[in-house]
Amino acid sequence: MTTAEYLQTPETVQPRELAFGTLRVAESPSASHQRVVREIAFALTAHVRQHGLGEVLFAPMDVVLDYDADLVVQPDVLFISSTRGYLVADRIYGAPDLVIEVLSPHPRIGQLNERIGWFARYGVRECWLASLPDRQIAVLTLGEGGVVKRTLHSDADPISSDILGRVNLTPLDVFGY
Repeated sequence: MTTAEYLQTPETVQPRELAFGTLRVAESPSASHQRVVREIAFALTAHVRQHGLGEVLFAPMDVVLDYDADLVVQPDVLFISSTRGYLVADRIYGAPDLVIEVLSPHPRIGQLNERIGWFARYGVRECWLASLPDRQIAVLTLGEGGVVKRTLHSDADPISSDILGRVNLTPLDVFGY
């Protein structure tokens, strides 16, 4: 399937992506997965609005990383800075500044290392991995070669981001619902 064909499919809330021409569809996420997405999205939205940083969006939201190579992903949560707001149209056309993936015990679409590689290759600057089983959040700083820096946050450790600064959010806030 091409990106043009993918973009012509009917709108759906079912998680799906296009990986170099192969359509991948997943089951609906679990309630615990969605709670974590909610907590992160609400906290980041408040932080981003307070500081006038940009926009926070969450899945299902198509991110066209490479139109010609037929690569469209749907991160759980994403942030686009104000200076890069031009990427936001009916979908996101280009790499967000920050993506967040909530890791459930059973991955829903694709392999994690594959996704992180795509994010780095196409210009995502930071990726958060919120692990449901471990109740931890890893913040990965990305560069062209992949992961440049990794910090792990657990319990009441405030999450700090090279993109957003110190966010008023801890893993206890995210996983303590």
